[in-house]
Amino acid sequence: MSHSSTQLPQLLETADPMRLAILNARREGRSIGLVPTMGALHEGHLSLVQASVSKCDLTVVTIFVNPTQFGPGEDFGKYPRDLEADLAALATVSRDVLVFAPSVELMYPAGYDTRVVVGAVARPLEGRCRPGHFEGVATIVLKLFQLVPADVAFFGQKDYQQLLVIRRMVSDLNIPIRVEMCPTVRDADGLALSSRNRYLSPPQRQQALSLSRSLQLAAELVAGGQRDPQVVLRRMRELIQQAGDVRIDYVALADPDTLQPVSSMDRPVLALLAVRVGPARLIDNGMIQPP
Repeated sequence: MSHSSTQLPQLLETADPMRLAILNARREGRSIGLVPTMGALHEGHLSLVQASVSKCDLTVVTIFVNPTQFGPGEDFGKYPRDLEADLAALATVSRDVLVFAPSVELMYPAGYDTRVVVGAVARPLEGRCRPGHFEGVATIVLKLFQLVPADVAFFGQKDYQQLLVIRRMVSDLNIPIRVEMCPTVRDADGLALSSRNRYLSPPQRQQALSLSRSLQLAAELVAGGQRDPQVVLRRMRELIQQAGDVRIDYVALADPDTLQPVSSMDRPVLALLAVRVGPARLIDNGMIQPP
């Protein structure tokens, strides 16, 4: 396959050249941005890369499908992997990003036995539905922060709870990296972009629109004067259930800093949901600001 027309980003697969590239950039006084991904890149990921490219002198994108954040029976085996397509997608944003794509053996060599235990913000919602998930996330992100000691790391709002877990870890473990949240990118029909959307058939994709529609409904109810979270939650669940054969893992109205349930809606509240549509488990969220 010829790439003469498009120059692909430089790919590094081992730790030493990666560290050296960062050291050299530091020596030249360049700022470094990091975008950790599991590959299967879409416009949402590319918007994070764009944010990093616009704010930092050097951007490193990591591509690693992390086995420790998948539970038993989850989709680790069939999670989409296409490094070639990911590199081509990154080339459309910037040719001088560095891509770090380590092997599982490099990240978890034989005998590997340490992990990060995460606290209160990791327990509700995703923490309840996917036990051990955030330990896997925090552990791999800490390892990436060591291998690619950047100035700023960019994460998407769609994974809001993940972002809070990482911010907590960065603060608690004195990691000198700023964590920046970038807005969720959506398709024209409102569906939040996700690598798992490719599991959906066309009818399932229509059902998946109930997630963003329920977030919109919640915002409209609050704008119209509704302040009782129980009423808003009930209406959100009804709208999702009308989509047909879908399974709700949770629908929540939570404090944006602690993710604890709210008893009233007179200040900004985060609506979060996780719904199984066909073979895909989809998450979404939105901030609701009372007028």
